[in-house]
Amino acid sequence: MDMSLFLIQLLNGLQYGVLLFLVAAGLTLVFGIMDFINLAHGSFYMIGAYLCGTITAVTDSFLLGVLLGVPLTALVGYVTERSVIQTLYQRDHLDHVLATFGLILIFDTGVHIIWGAEGMAIPLPAWLETSVPLVGDSQFPTYRIAIIAVGLAVAAGLYFVVNHTKTGMLIRAGASNRRMVEALGVDIRLLFALVFSVGVAIAGASGMMIAPITEARIGMGNDIIIIAFVVIIIGGIGSIKGAFVGALIVGMIDTLGRSYLDQMMKLFMSVDAAETAAPAISAMLVYILMAIVLALRPQGLFPPKTR
Repeated sequence: MDMSLFLIQLLNGLQYGVLLFLVAAGLTLVFGIMDFINLAHGSFYMIGAYLCGTITAVTDSFLLGVLLGVPLTALVGYVTERSVIQTLYQRDHLDHVLATFGLILIFDTGVHIIWGAEGMAIPLPAWLETSVPLVGDSQFPTYRIAIIAVGLAVAAGLYFVVNHTKTGMLIRAGASNRRMVEALGVDIRLLFALVFSVGVAIAGASGMMIAPITEARIGMGNDIIIIAFVVIIIGGIGSIKGAFVGALIVGMIDTLGRSYLDQMMKLFMSVDAAETAAPAISAMLVYILMAIVLALRPQGLFPPKTR
């Protein structure tokens, strides 16, 4: 095995994992803490990418695009929560699914009207287009290292806020006993709106970071929302730690499976059969893992503490 190539694939898996975490973190907060199924969460991932691309084009600065795009995406989330989402909290999950599926169509159409059907490429500053030397002659893009660093920093920050601050305590208390928290004088509606907005902002930031690699395009959030649900089911719904670990597991399995599964299968079957079966099986691996976790540990690997 080429160790330099294996190291690059490990880093690719880590980068994919932290991007998945940024999407899954907001999803698990909203789903686990507010008991709200938001299929439109991926739409904010898309909106963040387009807002970043627009600001980058106007200011000629990707960093400004991110710094201004994150709060703007949070604002879109806040307006959406106050105008649509908060009316659905007391309704059942089927209503959540139907309403947020409608939001997906609205957001996709809105992006088409505002930005057009073409994708939007987002240029990076020159210092992020360099490479970092690894083992031997191999190199790894600096921008992908930056994505990993940002993702790890956000993970640490979220874990600290949710588990070790007064705000986090109020969020967890509101999830456990909403009426008691309201009786203590906390504006639970405002608290939930802020939680929703933060989750949206994090998802938007993830879209902003992936867009320079893949470009911003309509429907890009629909591709990642399913795998994000897989992540939080594996990790434990409502758990930031679970979302992080689940995202890393899924990122590594997906990346290494696509890279090496065919080589492993060639050890016990023909080359043609391995090359035919490996892509399909590698695409199924994370769903097989989810099924195993649901069978053996339905609450997920790291469920949130109940007290």
